[in-house]
Amino acid sequence: MRAATMSIARLHSSPSAAGLARVRALAGLALLVPFLAACASTGPASTPRPGKGATIREPVRATPRDPTFQTIPGLQGVIGASESQLVRQFGAARLNVWEGDARKLQFTGKACVLDVFLYPTAQSKEPLASYVDARRSSDGQDVDRAACVAALKGR
Repeated sequence: MRAATMSIARLHSSPSAAGLARVRALAGLALLVPFLAACASTGPASTPRPGKGATIREPVRATPRDPTFQTIPGLQGVIGASESQLVRQFGAARLNVWEGDARKLQFTGKACVLDVFLYPTAQSKEPLASYVDARRSSDGQDVDRAACVAALKGR
């Protein structure tokens, strides 16, 4: 029994066990180095030399480009109309969304949903309808735009 105890004691004190302990200690220190490096301060950053002043150009003010107006039969009185003219034709808009200088008005009925897009022009004080899109109220499928306009006017 004494021999077994002595061999176990030798095993723990053997050079391979001590070497393993050193390797583990070094590995632990190696893992700490990046964390400690993050805490170190690096001195003041270099200051850039003053150079020539940058030339600042004023933005060129471009005249807004007139929109292309949709030309589909049956949309007369809608295309080219102002918001107030559209409200007189279809009633109050369900949606009135501004996006930059453009505007979207949405009119709804049982049969369809009509989206009218208004854009500013060089000649008008307010945006004018230049594009129309229509879809069924029930499932969102595209429908004939002129038929939707007629259905909404006939309510």
